[in-house]
Amino acid sequence: MMPIKKMAQGVSVLVLSLAALSATAQQRPPYGAGINLETAKKVGAAAVAEARKNNWNVAIAIVDNHGMLVYYEMLDDTQTASAIIALEKARTSATYRRPTKELEDGIAGGRVAILGLPGATPIEGGLPIVVGGKMIGAVGISGVTSQQDGVVAKAGVEALK
Repeated sequence: MMPIKKMAQGVSVLVLSLAALSATAQQRPPYGAGINLETAKKVGAAAVAEARKNNWNVAIAIVDNHGMLVYYEMLDDTQTASAIIALEKARTSATYRRPTKELEDGIAGGRVAILGLPGATPIEGGLPIVVGGKMIGAVGISGVTSQQDGVVAKAGVEALK
């Protein structure tokens, strides 16, 4: 049986982790109109160009600001699992309005309670797409290392600047 003091510490860690996410969520850009297909294709094309430049086989998923798929592309010979992971990274980024790397870093920093967040894929490679100060969608990349996925996602988002 777990001593009450240890149980209270565990509850405190969970509450502090969720409070930290909640506090930063208040600083997140508000939702705007969802990304349209033309804009999603621009993000996708830039991501494909970056992946091909580096000879990286990846899956690219672009979702609207609520996590619904708008555009998807998978380069030849990309590992099968990446098809799902890219979409889940994009959905996580849209749902939580933050880069998925922030969640990954939180876990690495000891906030393992993040693992309990519903629908969260806390692995680098998902980025919000913000235009005019409002979040219109998110991109998720999977297929190489998570850091390389992040490079491809960044290239896609930067195509809109």
